[in-house]
Amino acid sequence: MEDVEVRIAGSHRTVNVIVDVTEEQEGGVSLEIISEVSQSLSEAMDADPQDDGRPYNLEVSSPGVSRPLTEPRHWRRNVGRLVSVELVDGDELVGRLIDARDTLVVVRPQLPVKKGMKPKVGQEQELAYDRIRKGTVQVEFTHAEAEEPGGEDV
Repeated sequence: MEDVEVRIAGSHRTVNVIVDVTEEQEGGVSLEIISEVSQSLSEAMDADPQDDGRPYNLEVSSPGVSRPLTEPRHWRRNVGRLVSVELVDGDELVGRLIDARDTLVVVRPQLPVKKGMKPKVGQEQELAYDRIRKGTVQVEFTHAEAEEPGGEDV
């Protein structure tokens, strides 16, 4: 279980649960897993003796691409993807996540180019987690192979 959020509107509740596979598992959350978790949670909530009986909607989902990368395991699951990293000093970089270790990530930044040109990449940077304010996966419409090595160091 990644996150639980309860929203209340009048007498109605919406319980939003986000689940993910363990770090050791390959791939993502299947519909079968979502269904099993939903069924188990629904049964547990219906059987709760302290529940006041108000209606609720249970929403079980997998983490979306917009989920912030907050734990080393989140970063590890996204190695190879394009990420945006906001640093605590206010700097921001967008680049390819090369590696994610226990204490830091390695990012190969994309260098700014003119619109319509293929992206160029800079030198790999090691960023300790305590230097990162926020990290998110970027949606890509081209493949990683489209990046051209070279350019200036960042």
